[in-house]
Amino acid sequence: MIATIGLLGILLATAASALLIVKAWMAARSENADARSANPPVMMLLAGAVIAFVALEVGILSHDFSIEYVADNSSSTTPFVFLLAGAWAALEGSVVLWGLVLAGFTYFVARTVGKGDRLGLVALSVIGVVALFWFGLMATVANPFRVCTEVAAGSCVQSSWLPFAAVSAPAEGIGANPLLQNHILMAVHPPMLYIGYVGFTAPFAFAIAAMIRGEQGSVWLERTRRWSVVAWAFLGFGMLLGAWWSYEVLGWGGYWAWDPVENAAFLPWLAATAFIHSAVVQRRRGMLQAWNLILVIATFSLTILGTFLTRSGTIISVHSFTQSGVGPALLGFLMFVILGSLALFAWRSHLLGSAPRLDSLASREGVFLFNNLILTVFALAVLLGTLYPIVLEAFGGERVSVGTPYFNRVTIPVAFLLLLAMGIGPVTPYRYARPAVVWERIAVPVVVSLIAGAGAVLLGVESVPVVLVVITGAFVIASAVNEYTRQVRKLEGGAVTSAARVLRRDPGYWGGQIAHIGVALLAIGIAASSGLASRNQVQLTAGDAVPVDGYCLNYEGPTSRVEPNRRVDGARLTLLSADCSRQISVLEPVFNQYARPPAVATPAVHTGISEDVFVALAAVPGDGVVVDVYVFPLMWVLWLGGLVAVGGGLWGVAARKRTRSLAERPPAVLEDA
Repeated sequence: MIATIGLLGILLATAASALLIVKAWMAARSENADARSANPPVMMLLAGAVIAFVALEVGILSHDFSIEYVADNSSSTTPFVFLLAGAWAALEGSVVLWGLVLAGFTYFVARTVGKGDRLGLVALSVIGVVALFWFGLMATVANPFRVCTEVAAGSCVQSSWLPFAAVSAPAEGIGANPLLQNHILMAVHPPMLYIGYVGFTAPFAFAIAAMIRGEQGSVWLERTRRWSVVAWAFLGFGMLLGAWWSYEVLGWGGYWAWDPVENAAFLPWLAATAFIHSAVVQRRRGMLQAWNLILVIATFSLTILGTFLTRSGTIISVHSFTQSGVGPALLGFLMFVILGSLALFAWRSHLLGSAPRLDSLASREGVFLFNNLILTVFALAVLLGTLYPIVLEAFGGERVSVGTPYFNRVTIPVAFLLLLAMGIGPVTPYRYARPAVVWERIAVPVVVSLIAGAGAVLLGVESVPVVLVVITGAFVIASAVNEYTRQVRKLEGGAVTSAARVLRRDPGYWGGQIAHIGVALLAIGIAASSGLASRNQVQLTAGDAVPVDGYCLNYEGPTSRVEPNRRVDGARLTLLSADCSRQISVLEPVFNQYARPPAVATPAVHTGISEDVFVALAAVPGDGVVVDVYVFPLMWVLWLGGLVAVGGGLWGVAARKRTRSLAERPPAVLEDA
């Protein structure tokens, strides 16, 4: 019954997607362009997506192992929170969640479309095309409601697409992947990423709609401003949670390894960052119209590419995706999006030739253009390093890997340039920036940044790259704070009132500045935690107290316990001060053994004001234990920076009461002189 209801929900959403394409398109072409005709298919789409997702959750929570997906990704001993997360723990379920998020965005976009809004109606039709692909994928090669028809060795070995086929259910499920039930972050990290991925459908749809209708100007940008920033913020938050999960769970002492799965999310985030910045120039000056269309197409295309890389099996083996229809379907849709969008762009390119030209490179537009160039180079470098091994193996059969040294070598210099642009760009006047004006606005930040660099050296930092990051990061932070205080001083009234008025005058701008501060903190945290980290492997016997990197580590003995879904074997360690006289923390790194392999080594982390002490087991403990001990300076700055960056973007959106065209907006906070 559950499988039948779930499949009917998918089929309803698939039919609604097709109906939305037709209804919205016909309404856009009609004389009165009545948007109400698009409401029924939108509500049907949302209803179908909700039914499918709820049915999958009910199947998992009720342990309906007659459904193949439930039997393969959950068990009766799986903790409740990970049962809930089981709905997106594997390919088919993640597509269902993707469809639910897309249906939600479609509903909210539809609420902004009124009578006579032909641009909005065409955008809804484009969203319908995207929805038709995703729900069509669920209805065919990624059906999460296939039922077991044959069981062998306690697992489902044959299944049927038809929910009313003769069922043969295993007595118990296999259980979730151990890595997906080892930390609460895996219940939160994927949905955040999906909101980010799917959110870019809205600006893409409005961009395509504007090109279809031949509309010039920034109307489509204004209407999708919030969607773009919200999607960017959630995608960044999802990556931050993924890095935190990696740090807290995997035991290798890191949070980012330039893995293709990580890059799959980072690439659209980079493209979206470039788009959000260049969109400011188009809204303010009417420039970069063609470039913004290319960027939004690239951003959406990279979300599909990221899904292909992470959900087709290509990363594990370049040939494995050919064993199912999911990989070819995703690749085909990606080609359709890229070729179709670029063909439409070429068809309408003559309408973009009248955009204003750049008055001077020495202007805020010039800095934003430089910023976009850097971000594009950054994205291309990451894309090349990610796809090169896959393409080489696909055509030549040779398996190679592109590791961290390549990415660090090509991205670190670019990151320095980005930080400089972030500090200079927002305080540079539009049209033409006189050197004296720019210097007046950056003189104090330059002094502050040099003092920060000198302070780092005096504190014993010998790494030149780390000192340079501290200098550039401090410059970005000081530049934002200095500009804010400059604007506050110009207003009459009390300091508190003036400070609030400045923020209210342009919340989008100041939200961006807060995000810049967050990115600068993030950069400092990354530089310190990676460039100044220490790593040691220590062998201890019970009762030993050994000095390690300014601390003392005492091994008290092994620990062991059995939980409903796993066996936990660990070591109890006491972290002491350098002279072994004062207890700082008790640490218990463990190995978690689940019903299905592999065992997961979970580290123990003590977070202090200046640094983290990270301890992971190198072997199962007994009378003796071998542990890897890492000391990471300023890790909390990294996490704080990420949260501030995300919060700045969301605050800028939330604080803006309504979207207005540039002609209706008051003068910008920053004058041109």
